[in-house]
Amino acid sequence: MIKSVCGYCGVGCGIEFDTKKLVGDIAYPTNEGLVCSKGVSELHTIETPTRLLRPHLRRGTDGGFDPVEWERAVDLVAEKLRSADPSRIGFYLSGQLLTEDYYVANKLGKGFLGTNNVDTNSRMCMSSAVVAYKKVFGVDYVPVRMEDLKACDLLILAGANTAEAHVVFHNKIKKEKKRGLKVVVIDPRRTETAEQADLHLPIRPGSDIDFFTLISARLIDDGKVDTAFVEAHVDGYEKYLRGIRKTARTKLLKRCGITAEEFEAFMTLFYENENIISAWTMGLNQSVQGVDKNLALINLHLLTGKINRPGNGPFSLTGQPNAMGGREVGGLSTMLAVHLDFDPESIRKVSKFWETDRIAPEPGLTAFEMIEAAERGRLDVLIICHTDPVYHLPNRSRVEAAMQKIPFIVEINAYDNSETRNFAHLRLPAAPWGEKEGTQTNMDRTVTRQERLTRRSIDCKPDWEIFCLIARRLGFGDAFGFQNAAEIYEEYRRMTRLSRDGHLDMYDGGAEILTDRAFIWGKRLFHDHRYHTPDGKARLIFVENERKSEATSLEYPFILLTGRTRDQWHSGTKTAFVDKLLKHKPVSFIEINTEDAHALGICEGEPVEVSTRRGTLVLPARVTDTIREKTLFIPVSERRVNYLTNDLLDPLSKEADYNHSAAALRKL
Repeated sequence: MIKSVCGYCGVGCGIEFDTKKLVGDIAYPTNEGLVCSKGVSELHTIETPTRLLRPHLRRGTDGGFDPVEWERAVDLVAEKLRSADPSRIGFYLSGQLLTEDYYVANKLGKGFLGTNNVDTNSRMCMSSAVVAYKKVFGVDYVPVRMEDLKACDLLILAGANTAEAHVVFHNKIKKEKKRGLKVVVIDPRRTETAEQADLHLPIRPGSDIDFFTLISARLIDDGKVDTAFVEAHVDGYEKYLRGIRKTARTKLLKRCGITAEEFEAFMTLFYENENIISAWTMGLNQSVQGVDKNLALINLHLLTGKINRPGNGPFSLTGQPNAMGGREVGGLSTMLAVHLDFDPESIRKVSKFWETDRIAPEPGLTAFEMIEAAERGRLDVLIICHTDPVYHLPNRSRVEAAMQKIPFIVEINAYDNSETRNFAHLRLPAAPWGEKEGTQTNMDRTVTRQERLTRRSIDCKPDWEIFCLIARRLGFGDAFGFQNAAEIYEEYRRMTRLSRDGHLDMYDGGAEILTDRAFIWGKRLFHDHRYHTPDGKARLIFVENERKSEATSLEYPFILLTGRTRDQWHSGTKTAFVDKLLKHKPVSFIEINTEDAHALGICEGEPVEVSTRRGTLVLPARVTDTIREKTLFIPVSERRVNYLTNDLLDPLSKEADYNHSAAALRKL
């Protein structure tokens, strides 16, 4: 029996493999034997007909691909990197990578090629939460763990559909509900999660800041602020009060689109329950004001002191299996490594550790900033690893046009059916989950070793090995002489000592520990409510809804939302080929409110045309009363959805506003 960890979502379930099937690991703390339908079927995704099994180079004549030997492929990548200015090189990584893969790619790009344009697709999932945590606590740190549910009395889920996106975590929620846990779901849609909640608040899209500010105002008005906690551990309260005093409570409630009775029901639950956790994901993060939405929610915990004690705190839920590992290792272009920024002292420490003098002094380009650079002809080489930017970046027509201007694109992937493949010049086959080993960090700081379960396809390589081959060909062999993932983890583990005050204490969890059990980092962080700010206090920051999102109009009177569905993972690269096991729900549809459908003469299942200022799609209608009027929903597993979404970015996190596109609807 081989023990490993699932590679689908941020829950990171422990699993066991007995040569024929996967089952949940009863001894693993995250899932305690539970596993979802995707996890059970994951073994079958290794041998899907969509695997990329050999390197392929694009022909210059007809645009097709020919197989090429690894040696020729690596030579070509090294040649292109040598001839490019570092500022014109980009790496686009993924939360699908293991920590060792992330580490080597980050070390090569930032440490030895001298480009900080090393970003990850997690930029478009949770970077708003990263920025907010850093602004409030001084460091990117999730101060809640899944086990805190056992001590929680009230769970507030805001813009998070755990029943479909974090299935095993949701099953733990249901278990705690039997104990007495109360659950509030804040979502314009009555999702499967909302159906099971004690209270569902279908707030108007884009009104999250208004709602959280309204709660804060009420706490202050009712004298429910924990003044002793605020005075001892929070900075900025007086300035925050000045902002709150200017807010019009009635106006905020009206903007939210809920009744006074619904709001009172929420406040009653908030006051009646001692221990409170708030949890969120893309519903808040993917916004032109994503950072502000995070801040507005975290403020509730600072005002009440419901933080850094069992059963309390703001819990950002990550979607990908190793999105957290990417944050830790430096996978974002706005971080250097191990939670260090691009300040002179951090650069000095990292340069000494890596024995390099090539680190550039400024943060690099983020995901969509690379697209903007490509538009201007300022990106010569783009290495894309285990992700599909043509599919998942917003305003797809713009992305496709920009990608065509990049002279050399390398796609490193385990699968052959990405939307990006048509824009790549060289495609390199990587080992997928089950064919490689290493570590990943789930959404509550639990580091687990992922084991290889089956033989590796003969011409496929782990991502870290591909990057090492490139580094050695470039002449950096001394720094990239790793022979296996364990050696990489050991170097990374030692590097975490460089983090501020050693807070990223991975050095306590060696590779030998991970073979037997999970390791949780940061157990001593925020001890006695000491935060990583200059004065040790958390920052209370007043924010307002500036209504920067795309506005509706007579021509585009609807708001389009996007989100995950239960059975698919992103575009279904793996999951779409295990239909018999998963019994898929449909992935291509558009949800329309019953009244809106009636007004337009649209019936269930009929093809309808949905348009935004960027594009048009035809999709079958799903007519339902589980979504607000004038609101539409398309799952992200519909591969074409980003022909519709807008590319407005949060100015701080650079995360896109996927959940607020003005749209028109027409019966065909």
